[in-house]
Amino acid sequence: MKLFSSPTSPYVRKVLVILRETGQLADVELAAAGGTPLNPGTMPRDLNPLGKIPALALDDGQPLYDSRVICRFFNERANGDLYGSGDATWQLQTLEATADGILDAAILMVYEARVRPDDKQFADWIEGQWRKVNTALDALEASWMDTLSGDALNIGQIAVGCALAYIDFRHADRNWREGRPNLAAWEAEFAKRDSMLATAPPAG
Repeated sequence: MKLFSSPTSPYVRKVLVILRETGQLADVELAAAGGTPLNPGTMPRDLNPLGKIPALALDDGQPLYDSRVICRFFNERANGDLYGSGDATWQLQTLEATADGILDAAILMVYEARVRPDDKQFADWIEGQWRKVNTALDALEASWMDTLSGDALNIGQIAVGCALAYIDFRHADRNWREGRPNLAAWEAEFAKRDSMLATAPPAG
């Protein structure tokens, strides 16, 4: 199998964490890909018509794309239990969706600053995206700590861990930890997992 990826993509990181946690990393060849909404660059558009990563080419050439689809595929392939069962699976997928929503907003903030010319950047729009992040982080602190703090590794933990690390990577000046002591303490411990340390984006 071939996984099209970038070391700075938090969506790719989710997949790589699962590959490491389930012992499947050696089964996948990593292929570098990158681009922006204005310049698709080397994005694998033949696999994903949306031009996004991660995108996975199975052994028979069948494409899978969207990190949630690929994560679920590798969990099932390993007979894993990252998504729980019964009612719990819907809660865990909702938590994953919350983390991915944080990433969506945080990445749009990056694109606004990086892709748009200075005279066309919309500061209020950037702050509107950050309000989404803030609201979601407040919800994690208030309502999701029991799920995050569970002993059994789950997809919600992986997704939130990658989302919080991305905020540190691209928006460190926003100080997301302020007023969220429980979430901050949880992240500090989760970040020590071998799979998280091995998939950290390059500095600089």
